[in-house]
Amino acid sequence: MPTRERTSAGADTTWHTVDADGRVLGRLATSVATVLRGKHRPDFAPNVEGDHVIVVNAAKVKLTGRKLEQKFHRYHTGYPGGLKEIQYTKLLGEHPERVVEYAVWGMLPKNKLGRKLRKNLRVYAGPEHPHVAQRPQPLAEYVRGSNAEPERGENG
Repeated sequence: MPTRERTSAGADTTWHTVDADGRVLGRLATSVATVLRGKHRPDFAPNVEGDHVIVVNAAKVKLTGRKLEQKFHRYHTGYPGGLKEIQYTKLLGEHPERVVEYAVWGMLPKNKLGRKLRKNLRVYAGPEHPHVAQRPQPLAEYVRGSNAEPERGENG
């Protein structure tokens, strides 16, 4: 009997929410990128998109150490001498959702699939999001290190 592969036409995607309040940026981005890729699913296929992720409270994400003062986001305009950089303190103050987006995008593949996966990420600075109709589920049940840790028994 031949092995059946998951195709993008038959992919049933679900929507997940993540609360970034008090979460460390890198750990949050790792778990979000894993779900966007679809690696949390038992039928993972590297050529098929994963699930949709909604991140709320992006303004309350934590950066460890002195990264707020020392870390810069660098990008190039495409013109000679067009290297621009913005400090994360300023970026978090003006556009807090971009801080989470850039961290997650850096963990996704740099190809056509990666560009498709970027569209499955929605980041909002506050606690409200307009995707109630999609009935998103909390991400805690799939990825280790998320907000709601599972209950542990007496032995630990």
